Amino acid sequence: MKLLSTLLVVVLAFPPAETNPPLALLPVAPAQNLFIVTLDGFRWQEVFAGADPALLSNPKYTPDTALAHMMYGDADAQQRRARLLPFFWHVVAKKGSLYGNRNFGNKVNVANLYHFSYPGYNEMLTGKADFKTSSNEKRNNHNITLLEFLQQLPQFAGQVAAFSSWDVFPYILNEARSGIYVNSGYQQVKQLTSQATDMLNAVQAAGIDAPGNVRYDGLTFIAAKEYVAKKQPRVLFLSFGETDEAAHAGRYDLYLQAAKETDAALAQLWQYIQTTPAYRNKTTLLITTDHGRGRSEKNWTTHGMFIAGSSQTWIAALGPNIPALGEVQVSQQLYQKDVAATAAQILGVQFGKQ
Repeated sequence: MKLLSTLLVVVLAFPPAETNPPLALLPVAPAQNLFIVTLDGFRWQEVFAGADPALLSNPKYTPDTALAHMMYGDADAQQRRARLLPFFWHVVAKKGSLYGNRNFGNKVNVANLYHFSYPGYNEMLTGKADFKTSSNEKRNNHNITLLEFLQQLPQFAGQVAAFSSWDVFPYILNEARSGIYVNSGYQQVKQLTSQATDMLNAVQAAGIDAPGNVRYDGLTFIAAKEYVAKKQPRVLFLSFGETDEAAHAGRYDLYLQAAKETDAALAQLWQYIQTTPAYRNKTTLLITTDHGRGRSEKNWTTHGMFIAGSSQTWIAALGPNIPALGEVQVSQQLYQKDVAATAAQILGVQFGKQ
């Protein structure tokens, strides 16, 4: 429960009259709804310092360096990060909390050994680093995720959904066993009909130039946004994948573009939340990533247990029961496995033993 304690207890000027952690740490009533959003393989370095000047200037990774500098560059790291991620730094940093700036000794790491996607998402959503979860193969997860746990509770049954660009999520979430509505990769959007989803399904059926097993994030967001508008789930998992795809392709400019577009999608999602009665002031956002990447100019494109920096991640939170700590600058160690229990506590339930 390390992350929950950090998010909440540090803002309490006086301890509660009764100490019965962790629920007693909540400064207000639990949130009614929770959206968990992930940016696959997006480094803490860009979150907290914006575009890397060396990578912006390297034509190997940024073909049009002049344009990239105009779009993302600045001598000041705080200006760079605000240009890249305006929602993070103009909204989340003012009304929520951001963890993982290692320049202040504020560390977030994955606890699993492998430092790539399936093990990372498993850790994030189950609250444990499973040694047996060691590949990205399409195998049903033997672990119970938080989403599956919530789906089994009467108050959340039929109110849990997941949308992802990466097509392995039906297996990570064990869709067949869990009963969660999952839409991943280039699957048709079912269970609802709207002009947007009809057009989306038609585009996907037409066989667009798909980047491997990862759907374009813009299409994933359209599908998720329509589902939220029509079904209004209480719990949504939304996973974007183009940051990782662009990085593996060695395109730093496209990596930044994907991050900026996701930031804009988050702004749009938050605006919808705050202007919709079912969600307004009742919904918390948790935003994070599944793994880090190499730290150097030579190996930023990749990650894994033997690539330094791959275990380093970050977490952001925004919502009615999240303190406005901004960029947390205290020295501490958090782990990605804390996300599941923290998310459960945000909703007022307990999940697993941490």
